[in-house]
This record gives sequence, C-alpha cells and structure tokens, in this order.
Amino acid sequence: MRRRSKLTVVGAVLIAASVATVGLVVTPSVSQAVKPPKPPKPYYLSLGDSYSVGYQPGLGATAGYTSYVAKKAKMTLENFGCGGATTGSILTAIGCTESGYGPPALIDPVAYPTTTQEQAAVDFIAAPANYGLVGMITVSIGGNDVTACASAANPITCVVGVQTTIQTNVTSLVTTLDSALTANGDSSAKIVGLTYPDVILGDYVYPSGSPNVTLANESVVAFDALINPTLKTAYTSVAGGSFVNVTQAPYKKATSGDDTALTTTAKLSPYGTIPAAVWEICKLTYYCSVGNIHANTKGYTFIAKLVVADL
Repeated sequence: MRRRSKLTVVGAVLIAASVATVGLVVTPSVSQAVKPPKPPKPYYLSLGDSYSVGYQPGLGATAGYTSYVAKKAKMTLENFGCGGATTGSILTAIGCTESGYGPPALIDPVAYPTTTQEQAAVDFIAAPANYGLVGMITVSIGGNDVTACASAANPITCVVGVQTTIQTNVTSLVTTLDSALTANGDSSAKIVGLTYPDVILGDYVYPSGSPNVTLANESVVAFDALINPTLKTAYTSVAGGSFVNVTQAPYKKATSGDDTALTTTAKLSPYGTIPAAVWEICKLTYYCSVGNIHANTKGYTFIAKLVVADL
C-alpha cells in the first residue's frame, strides 16, 4: 500500500479542524437578536421666574423643585427659567441675563440670548428632533408682578390693579404653549401652573420687634381671593392645563395649608407660639429669618412633591 506523504496528512488534519470550527459557529436565534434601543425619555420643560430656577439667598440658583420632579417623572429636564421674570417679560424680554434679569437655571439650563423665554420653549417643542417628546411643562410666574404691592399704601388695591395683566399674560403664554404641543405631536403633555407660598405671612414675626400683623392678614385675602383664582383661571383655560395651589397645600401642623385661620397655633423657636400658617412659612422659606421671599431646600422639595402628586 502506498504511503501518504507527511504533507498530505497535515492537510487532512487542517481541513478536519476547519470543518470542526465551522460547526461551532452558532447562528443567532430570535432570542439572541440585538434588542432595539430604548426610546428616549420625554422632556420636561421648566419656565418661569426665580422659583423655577430654585433661587436661594446666598446660594443663587439651585436644584429647586425641578430636579426632583424630573427624577420622579422619569423625564429629561430642560430649564428655561429666569430669575426676576414677570408675566410680561416671559413674553417679551430677549434673553435672560441679556435683558437684565437672572440668574438662569443652574441645573440643565437652556440659553436663549436672541429670543424670549416663551419663544425659546416653543422653538424647542417644534424642533424636528423633539417631535412628540415633550411630556410636561411647569410654569412659576406672577410673583414678581405683585411683589411691590407688599409695600404699597393699600396692598389689596395694588393686587387688584395687576390682576387683569397677570390673567391676560399667563393665558396668552399657556395658549401658545398648548398650541405648540398640539402641533408637534405632544397633545397629551400637561402644562402645570404653580402659585407660591404666602411668604408675606412671615410679616407676623418679621422683622423681630416690629412685625406687621395687618399686612400678614391682608396677604391671606390677596392670595385666596385674588392671586390664586386669577392664576387658576389662566392655567386651566387650556385642555392640558392644571393648577397646583402651593399656598393652600397642607403641611404638618398647618392642617389646611398656609392660609388656615391664624387662630390655629404652633410653637416654633425662637418665635414662640405663632399661627400654624406662619409656622409653615418659617419652616419652608427664608422670610421669617431674613425677610427673603424664596423657599429653602425643604420648601422646594415640598413644592416638588405637590407637582408630582398632581401628575
């Protein structure tokens, strides 16, 4: 019998090895197929004034309530807010710091140096890449329209005088936003309007030694009978609009919210026995300690939880 050469034997071994290797290749099954990428998270747009950027004295813009809301709602935050904004400036002022306002948001800020805050939000909604991806908008605006009324000769008359302006401007804003959402595949998106804590209740104890209890009482009327009904009417004028009444939300000892009857009391150092509604303002804002109208970290978290509950 003819002997095979060593070269022939080696070749046969290599061929067998190649066949074996091919046999080890596994054809992907349906279950092993590459999964499609997850759809992008919806966007959450924040508009408004210093409350919308979480302003705190000594700290500037902070995470505020928007970061908490974005996390709980599982949305991507885009914050257009601008400290000092009014119901008029949000519609007409070009840029934030460019127009003399500020600060802008610290967390996920959106710059708009050549347009208004309202238009910047509309442009974002209308961008082809964002079509159908806006899930919610929150708006905190109107506080700066009435801030000066606290020092007016007749605070209630002053607030009455700006009611129409607030309602007209806020209604225009939410109508424009709602139309943009509908036109760009976001008709199910919600527009959540917020009011504010009644910080002027802090005048019950601030400044120490010369509080203004009369003004504190007048603030209850201003919020309950004028400011909040006006804002609620504006925000709920569109189908996707809702209103979060931060002023009257219950919190611990203030069983019915900021504006409980001032005869319901609680103890709080160093103020002693004070109305529970004032106790709430002292716990959630800087007003009782330094006369500043902004919420503290606990206050912004409280507001955030109200927004999440509304959702």
